[in-house]
Amino acid sequence: MSAPPPCPVCRAPGATALLRDGARLYWRCPVCAASFLDPAARPDAATERAHYLNHDNDVDDPGYRGFLARLADPLKPRLAPGAAGLDYGSGPGPALAAMLREAGHPMAVHDPFFAPDPAPLAARYDFVTCTETAEHFFDPAAEFDRLGALLHPGGWLGVMTCFQTDDARFARWHYRMDPTHVVFYRRETLAWVAAARGWHFESPRKDVALMRVPA
Repeated sequence: MSAPPPCPVCRAPGATALLRDGARLYWRCPVCAASFLDPAARPDAATERAHYLNHDNDVDDPGYRGFLARLADPLKPRLAPGAAGLDYGSGPGPALAAMLREAGHPMAVHDPFFAPDPAPLAARYDFVTCTETAEHFFDPAAEFDRLGALLHPGGWLGVMTCFQTDDARFARWHYRMDPTHVVFYRRETLAWVAAARGWHFESPRKDVALMRVPA
């Protein structure tokens, strides 16, 4: 067995082995409770992009919009009229950005594969959304620092990712089976992310975390 890598979410040492599935070894962090794939088994960029192209992210699909509303619905009442946002990790079909524009919020998008223009990352926003993206982060600690730096004081970060809850089901969990999912968060993991940075944290519904940077 390889030596435990530091946790990519909190940088803590001392991870314990959670599961081996062939060449894929998963670890559990004792500090923030994240579960993560060993770095040696991460997919390369070409594999990632090819897999994302299989996703059905039609901007006009009512089912997909309903799925994204799990984040949009609790976020919108917390935003001032006309608040400007960034959809980070927007994917090939930026439906959430379209939904928030329809609600009166100017939106920028960024995605390393499908909207790689770095210009939106030079601005700051009233809110940033990150839906079905955080589980793909190779370096979540750095990514959350970046997301916080993109926000104006008092700004909101909305994250949606499937929370891990049951170790006994981890081996058969559909979310783990996706070869591009490399880190898995419990609710308390994202609460740790917020607390470590001095952010307010709430989880208004399953698989959704809202974090607010200090005003």
